[in-house]
Amino acid sequence: MFELIEVKYKDIVDIPNLSISRGLTVLLGPSGGGKTTILRMLNKMISPTRGRILFDGKDLKQIKSVEHRRNVMMLSQNPAMYEGTLRDNLTIALRFQEKESPGDDELYKILSGVRLHKDLETPVYQLSGGEKQRLALGRLFLCDPAVYLLDEPSSALDDDTEDAIIKMVSEHIETTRKSVVMITHSKALAEKYADEIIEISDGKIISRRAVYERNN
Repeated sequence: MFELIEVKYKDIVDIPNLSISRGLTVLLGPSGGGKTTILRMLNKMISPTRGRILFDGKDLKQIKSVEHRRNVMMLSQNPAMYEGTLRDNLTIALRFQEKESPGDDELYKILSGVRLHKDLETPVYQLSGGEKQRLALGRLFLCDPAVYLLDEPSSALDDDTEDAIIKMVSEHIETTRKSVVMITHSKALAEKYADEIIEISDGKIISRRAVYERNN
């Protein structure tokens, strides 16, 4: 899926070679180690200072940024919220893409999937930080990209809800044949749900391994 070749970004990231396969890949490591920078490069929000990044064999430099970001979407730790209701925030990306919004049944199904049991007309300012995070994840699912880049999507959640949300992400990509590259602070959740774990420190890959137990 992704291949990083002699990639450097300033003095933050230095990766001679890294292949990221389809499935659920988790990036682990201390804060400030370069994980978010890697996600931002995969999303074309920033470009490497040196080296190349390929997506399905094609250099990101040859792919239009808007086209790429519709196919490879990123959810940051503090996702953008827009004035209005839950319905407005769920469907705004589809409106930007000039796509038809689904009916209420589908929207409520998305909300239920991310454990957000609210009315669609609820003003977004009434949501807590964790609820906004889940709403943004639902918005991402509704957009249905090929690849999800998730920067600690459950950081504002309690342990039980965090496990439920990551499980839901895992099941969603399994049934839809999508892929995820996700940063999480929880080694336990990485071990439980990831197909592969890549540990990063000081901008370098210090280990990577497949989590065979998940499929056995």
